Amino acid sequence: MAEGSGDRTLPRIAEAFKDLASVVTDSQNAEVKVAPFSHACSLVSPLFGCLGVAFKFAEMDYVAKVHDLAEASKSIQSLQSLIDLDVRGGTVRKGGSHTRNLLRVKRGLDMVRVLFEQILVTEGNSLKDPASKAYDQVFAPHHGWAIRKAVAAGMYVLPTKEQLLKKLNEDEASAKVHMQSYVTASAPLIQYIDKLFVSRDLGIDW
Repeated sequence: MAEGSGDRTLPRIAEAFKDLASVVTDSQNAEVKVAPFSHACSLVSPLFGCLGVAFKFAEMDYVAKVHDLAEASKSIQSLQSLIDLDVRGGTVRKGGSHTRNLLRVKRGLDMVRVLFEQILVTEGNSLKDPASKAYDQVFAPHHGWAIRKAVAAGMYVLPTKEQLLKKLNEDEASAKVHMQSYVTASAPLIQYIDKLFVSRDLGIDW
């Protein structure tokens, strides 16, 4: 599978997040750098596009916020520094702050993690159940009625699992390996980001 897989989305995502996971699991005082983090997040962007209209809002929001973090990485080294700068400036919850954008990007990563988990355990060709569970668990609590209703309507025009894998240039066996790899690698990274927020009494439900 290794040959010719360099330009495929899923293996690149799996590899990038494996590298980030090794940073947060190898040391108690791990520092995740903004540059590799934003690069890994940018690799996830095409997935939202592959899911169609139901996740259009997520794609637009996620891509813009990942771009902001990539720009921030030119002057800010680590995720800790990024948050601490906003804490000192009193801008943590301000629209457009790096910290607020980091929280939204983390939610996007978590949605993909739950989506992949659900795809791995769901039989059949429909993505409606996996995508609905992922949305309900991660995004729905933070969305108003209008967005939730629009997403619910979009769930009826999701691609099938087969169509998704074709767009990603994967067969079912290879996709399962890469999806599981992302699920395993993203979990400690998401926990790490949550801890950065909680340890500074910022909360993660806003």
